[in-house]
Amino acid sequence: MTENNVIKVDSNENIISDPAQMPHHHEEDEISLDAPADFTSPDVLYAQLVDTIKKYHPSTDMSQIEKAYKIATKAHEGQFRKSGEPYIIHPICVAIILAELELDKESIIAGLLHDVVEDTVMTTDDITREFGAEVALLVDGVTKLTQLNYEHDKIEIQAENLRKMFLAMAKDIRVIMIKLADRLHNMRTMQYQSPAKQIEKSRETMEIYAPIAHRLGISKIKVELDDLSMQYLMPDVYNDLVKQINMNKENREAFIKSIIKEVKMHIENAGIEAEIDGRVKHFFSIYRKMVNQNKTLDQIYDLFAVRIKVETVKDCYAALGVIHEMYKPIPGRFKDYIAMPKENMYQSLHTTLIASNGRPFEIQIRTYEMHRTAEYGIAAHWKYKEGKTGETGNQNEEAKLSWLRQILEWQRDMSDNKEFLSSIKNDLNLFSDSVYCFTPTGDVKNLPTGSTPIDFAYSIHTAVGNKMVGARVNGKLVTIDYQIKNGDRIEIITSQNSKGPSRDWLKIVKSTQARNKINQWFKQELKEDNILRGKELIDKYVKSKGLVLADYTKPEFVDKCLAKYGFKDWDSMMASVGHGALKEGQVVNKLIDEYEKKRKSEITDSDIIKSIPDDTKGKASKGNARNPIVVKGVHDVAVRFSKCCSPVPGDEIVGFVTRGRGISIHRTDCINVINLPEHERARLIDAEWQEEAASKDTYSAEINLYAMNRTGLLVDVSRVLTEANIDVKNLNCRVNKHDKATLSIGFDIHGREELQRIVDKLRNIPGVDDIERTTG
Repeated sequence: MTENNVIKVDSNENIISDPAQMPHHHEEDEISLDAPADFTSPDVLYAQLVDTIKKYHPSTDMSQIEKAYKIATKAHEGQFRKSGEPYIIHPICVAIILAELELDKESIIAGLLHDVVEDTVMTTDDITREFGAEVALLVDGVTKLTQLNYEHDKIEIQAENLRKMFLAMAKDIRVIMIKLADRLHNMRTMQYQSPAKQIEKSRETMEIYAPIAHRLGISKIKVELDDLSMQYLMPDVYNDLVKQINMNKENREAFIKSIIKEVKMHIENAGIEAEIDGRVKHFFSIYRKMVNQNKTLDQIYDLFAVRIKVETVKDCYAALGVIHEMYKPIPGRFKDYIAMPKENMYQSLHTTLIASNGRPFEIQIRTYEMHRTAEYGIAAHWKYKEGKTGETGNQNEEAKLSWLRQILEWQRDMSDNKEFLSSIKNDLNLFSDSVYCFTPTGDVKNLPTGSTPIDFAYSIHTAVGNKMVGARVNGKLVTIDYQIKNGDRIEIITSQNSKGPSRDWLKIVKSTQARNKINQWFKQELKEDNILRGKELIDKYVKSKGLVLADYTKPEFVDKCLAKYGFKDWDSMMASVGHGALKEGQVVNKLIDEYEKKRKSEITDSDIIKSIPDDTKGKASKGNARNPIVVKGVHDVAVRFSKCCSPVPGDEIVGFVTRGRGISIHRTDCINVINLPEHERARLIDAEWQEEAASKDTYSAEINLYAMNRTGLLVDVSRVLTEANIDVKNLNCRVNKHDKATLSIGFDIHGREELQRIVDKLRNIPGVDDIERTTG
């Protein structure tokens, strides 16, 4: 990748680098007031949007779309992006992506307006009045996906955002299409973000957004999200792959052209009307195959693919016969996704063949309608109707949305955000490798590779899984850990006398659905026991802190705690604590936090300032020529940084008025602050960093790294710190009897952003389980 350009591939598989073709971003892009750089004019981009819409709906009335463009331009007037471009370019480019998916007028308008509610004075009511309730619903759905509660930790934030996303999708699937277009444009312009933000957003895109696009069958967006994410997460690998593919570009193009010419001649001689083209797989797909199959680029069979598009299913199989007569097929490399579509309703015939020169290549055969579905997925079934609400079309869309309904069911069943996030990621990741099997009545079931009869049983119905006592595969009894193979016919044996699932099942099931249903059964069956155990754990934890539980369990505090962790009532939360999904410390600390917020609101600023000793006012902080902290609006109060939690610029902080030594600065999540005795809490005082705090000075930070003990672990950790030019102040390593290593590392940094970059790199070291900062 060049410094400012994003590498892309044109329709002929040529590598191109064209900044003018790169549309832009909102949720990660802070609005800038810098002077505009060179950019494509918004009016030029809007003309491109109109042309794109006219291609697939030439008779549409553009008046509402033009109105949306003018309103968005006015609303974002004076706002610029980090690139220096006018902010309006981002929503126009999002709308262009939606138009390329051939979405309806309401979606295009919502794409143009998707940021106005969050970034400008315009309200949802204004949008309803100008464009109707349908557009307002879409804009509101997308807006809510970016309004996060930053009181939560990062995992809580991501899980909570995903819950919102799936609920919004359930109301109108177009919400996620707009969100995907928004994310795609953001990824196209990610070069303007900081390195830490590039990695963070690329990882989220690869783990969440690209798989969702895949689930919905929108390969047009999925493949580009994957490739763009790979550029930032694995830049060396990506650039090397681009270089390798380009090295043999002329030979490859000549090879594909010769195959197309031969195939075209034989298909025409057979009297089949067809459109034939060739391509190279996208980069991330090639890389994943190389890693999964432990192969070099030269060993990837389907690196080259020739695609044949015909009118009917009958023509697909006729063309297949012609192809197999021309070339020798490689055994075991034929897949019929027409008779047995993928779960996202992808249909095509795939066959890998050997050319006359001995070179392997893949041919895909599909109808034009199948090709449209493969490119646009669920968007292919969204009918563009003048002046009418968009309507989804046929049973294909229902099949795609069955996954969404399953997700919504998980949302109801799972109270723990971390468990929910883990389930979503697992389900999205498992989807790529599947086996097809049959019920006794011939219905097809698509399960993750390695699935067992238990997975199959829960895919039929929860009750079938809970009452399962055995299984027959192809008429023969099998053990419950039997791994299902393609084409297996499976019959589940149930009994009303069954005592329910075994905990051992959790070790052998592969599907997220089965695992969740088994866990749900245990939670429900043991709920009363879990409630009692949860209450005992809470009571024990509170007593260990010398607190009285009744002071913190007033309804106003409990309601905030329930809202944070997503529970309906106290008993449900206690059950979650009882079975280990939620830690008692999390609950108690949240209650204490709410209790202290109320107490703080009752203490006036003047009372706090008066409590600062006179001899500390006007002193600079020790070791710094400049005081980096502002305390209650006062710049010249002596401060010192506590060693128990080592705050750095970027951390949320609070001051503690000491007796005669000025103010001690702590992180707000410091254990010593959280567990401060009630009578001492009046001495806490609001504090914040000055903007230039992280510019020159260094600050002490300490982390604990948890990993499996192995030879070379310390060397790998040292290498990461050395490459980051980090000056290590102390390092302590200990190993427990389970061979788990804990490394406590102290070092100097400039701020939280630098610390996060280091932590991200350390997490990539093989064997590292977790990293946390010391909190007292």
